[in-house]
Amino acid sequence: MLQLSLSWLGLGPVAASPWLLLLPVGASWLLVRVLARIYAFCDNRCSLRCFLQPPKRNWFWGPLGLVKSNEEGMRLVEDLGHYFRDVHLLWMGPFYPILRLVHPNFTAPLLQATAAIAPKDVVFYDFLKPWLGDGLLLSAGDKWNRHRHMLTPTFHFNILKPYMKIFTKSADIMHAKWQRLVMEGHTHLDVFEHISLVTLDSLQECVFSFDSNCQEKPSEYIAAILELGALVAKRHQQIFLHVDLLYYLTPDGRCFLRACRLVHDFTDAVIQERRRTLPSQGIDDFLKAKAKAKTLDFIDVLLLTKDEDEKELSEEDIRAEADTFMFEGHDTTASGLSWILYNLVKHQEYQERCRQEAQELLRDREPKEIKW
Repeated sequence: MLQLSLSWLGLGPVAASPWLLLLPVGASWLLVRVLARIYAFCDNRCSLRCFLQPPKRNWFWGPLGLVKSNEEGMRLVEDLGHYFRDVHLLWMGPFYPILRLVHPNFTAPLLQATAAIAPKDVVFYDFLKPWLGDGLLLSAGDKWNRHRHMLTPTFHFNILKPYMKIFTKSADIMHAKWQRLVMEGHTHLDVFEHISLVTLDSLQECVFSFDSNCQEKPSEYIAAILELGALVAKRHQQIFLHVDLLYYLTPDGRCFLRACRLVHDFTDAVIQERRRTLPSQGIDDFLKAKAKAKTLDFIDVLLLTKDEDEKELSEEDIRAEADTFMFEGHDTTASGLSWILYNLVKHQEYQERCRQEAQELLRDREPKEIKW
């Protein structure tokens, strides 16, 4: 039998089993991986030295904690954009660089790149994975191409046009709330909060054909989506909690998992109920019924769509796409609308021009008469 000398540990020769021989091999492999990571990090850090950086909060944390998810944080980002007109670098902690592109000359090539080569924020997107699954936002490669092709009919004008009545109804509810708040003497409100509820109210009906009435009464599902978004944003600022093992031991981590279960249970229940309806009604009868109602929601399209090999999406894929659209659709739309309202308030002359244009187009028509 092979003898292995362990004199360097103060031990004499011992019989060398295959498992014992694997120890130095495994240690060597681990050391090589660690050294490769360190080299890649140092090389990347050297490559980024050419970019200007704002003053750091301290040598270790950088500007972490300065960019907050509120108006103060938005103003800081805006000021940085004015000062560094082209591009600048932020280090969020010692290991996480963020390169902010400001000038259109820099952003245009990135925005015009195909999804196959456009980079994705691996760190931030990993936080979303347990919630959104492998949908269009997080997937890549062949799976992204297949799903994008299968979901193309979702964006057809004939499917989207009937949603106008849903958008109008949600906006009317918000206006009525604002009028009521004014009559009660309120002079301030959080516009983003109200706009978020409008987009979530609209999306839940467009995606699931479910009228949550979340603008008027609490909804567990809507509250869970808002909580998940806030938890992900909060975790992004906590460097040490980027490690899953540590994060899920914290109260925030447990809240995140609980909210994920609630959202997934709701989506799964809708999918299973709709899938049971299809065989009993038949696809033709199902489509006729939908045609009378003049709405075909997102779940309907996902259940009916097939690829070139006549393969359907799995329930897991359908849930991932539905959850992705609920997150992406409400958050980006609410942010965009709030930003527009903020700028219209700051620039009254443009607000008046927008009002006049809208009045000319509508010509005193009732909201129910507004169509695509």
